[in-house]
Amino acid sequence: MVEWTEFERNTIQSVFSSLDYDVAGGKALARCLVVYPWTQRYFGSFGNLYNAAAIKSNPMVAAHGKVVLQGLDRAVKNMDNIKATYAELSVLHSEKLHVDPDNFKLLADCLTIVVAAQLGAAFTADVQAAIQKFLAVAVSSLCRQYH
Repeated sequence: MVEWTEFERNTIQSVFSSLDYDVAGGKALARCLVVYPWTQRYFGSFGNLYNAAAIKSNPMVAAHGKVVLQGLDRAVKNMDNIKATYAELSVLHSEKLHVDPDNFKLLADCLTIVVAAQLGAAFTADVQAAIQKFLAVAVSSLCRQYH
């Protein structure tokens, strides 16, 4: 079980309440698909992903990015039991979708960059530590079925 400080809880809740999921989710997923092109193999049904411009303007990428952030929102609302919250998602991604679990970490890193860009100077080292701790717990919970 993860121990959260009051600062971490407040920071994570504040950051996620300030995110526009329609924008931030799409930016994070698009960044992941551009920077780590091998992750595109899971999105074959999304159409044109041939270059950065196509990826950034793809409405299916934006929509799935929003779904990812809505999934993270579930974790924010269940911070004391993220493993149970993500149990079905872990099974789905491992057994049905066969997603390489390393990709969750890559996407979390891309989301951290998007959050940093949005927060600017407010993205202090303490805020970064709280966000990365939260994302690490979410990633670990998604990867649970893989072990």
